[in-house]
Amino acid sequence: MPKSALITGITGQDGSYLSELLLSKGYIVHGLIRRCSSFNTSRIDHIYADPHEQGRRLVLHYGDLTDPTGLRRVIETAKPDEIYNLAAQSHVKVSFENPEYTADADATGTLRLLDCVRDHVEHTGREIRFYQAGSSEMYGAAPPPQDEHTAFYPRSPYAVSKVAAHWYALNYREAYKLFVSNGILFNHESPRRGETFVTRKITRALGRIVAGLQDKIYLGNLEAKRDWGFAGDYVEAMWLMLQHHEPGDFVVATGEAHSIREFLHEAFSYVGLDWEKYVMVDPRYFRPTEVDYLLGNPAKVREAFGWRPSVSFKQLVRMMVDHDIQLGEQDRMIQSTRYPSEVSVAAKA
Repeated sequence: MPKSALITGITGQDGSYLSELLLSKGYIVHGLIRRCSSFNTSRIDHIYADPHEQGRRLVLHYGDLTDPTGLRRVIETAKPDEIYNLAAQSHVKVSFENPEYTADADATGTLRLLDCVRDHVEHTGREIRFYQAGSSEMYGAAPPPQDEHTAFYPRSPYAVSKVAAHWYALNYREAYKLFVSNGILFNHESPRRGETFVTRKITRALGRIVAGLQDKIYLGNLEAKRDWGFAGDYVEAMWLMLQHHEPGDFVVATGEAHSIREFLHEAFSYVGLDWEKYVMVDPRYFRPTEVDYLLGNPAKVREAFGWRPSVSFKQLVRMMVDHDIQLGEQDRMIQSTRYPSEVSVAAKA
C-alpha cells in the first residue's frame, strides 16, 4: 500500500513543494486547508485533483489548528503514516500586531495536533511519524552560528510561539515515545514565497520596476543578515527526517549568511540597475526587537542524511527575479488593457 501523509499548511510555499515531492514518491497526500471566501490554493492548483476523479492522490480537507475536533476527524479519515505540521501564522511583523492569535495557531495549535496524534496512536496501535516546522527565528539574538545546541533567544511573538511548539514536540516525543522530529529551518525562499516577505517583496517590486509600473520600494533594516536557501531543497530535508531510523532535532541551513543589502545588490545588478536609486528605508518596517544575524550550522543534517542544498544564494536570487520579471510583464499587459494611457506614461518615466 502507498504511504499516506497529512500536510497542514499545504497551500503555503513549503506545503506546495512538499506535496510535489511526496506525490513523486508515490504517496497519497492529504492537505489541511482553511475555509476562505476567495480561492487560496494557487500554489497547488497545478497538482489539484477533482474529488470526482478515480484514483486521485491529493485530497484536501477543511480544518484549522485552532479546532481540535476537526483535527481528530481529519486524522481518523486520512490515517496518515506521516504528518508534516507546516501551518502557522508565519509573518514576524504581523505577530507583533496579532500576538494572541499567533500563539493560539502556532504554539497551542501544535499542542492540539500532537494530542490528537497521541490519542490516535494509543487507540489504533498505528505509528505516525510527525514533523514539526521550527524556525531560525527561535534563535533570535543568540550569537551565530546557531546549531542544535544553541540556546533559543526569541525576539517576537512568532518566535516565542515556535519555541513553545518545539518544546511541546520534544515533550511528546519523550513522554509518549512518539516519533516526532523538529526541523529548525533557516530562511528558505522561492518564487512561491509570499509577497509580504522581504525577499519576495524585493523581487516582486523589481519586476514591476522593470515593467515601468513602480519606481520605489520601501524596506526596513537593510543590515539584517539571514541564511537563505531554496524551499524546494528544504522540503527534502523534512522528508528525510521522517525516514531516519530515529527522531531528533535538526538544523537545516546553507551555512552562509547575506544581508538584505546584499540581496538587493544581487537582484538589481542582475538586471543592470542600481538598487540605491529605487530603495527607500521606512521606519515602519523595523521590528520592535530586531534579529540581526542568523547563520545556521547544518553539520548534523549533513552527517545524518547527506543533505546539502543544491541551489546557491546567487541562483536563488536570479530564480526569483526571473519569475517576477515575467510576472511584472504580465501585470503591465493587464494594466495596459485597462489604463493604456497611464501605462505608456509610466513606461517613459
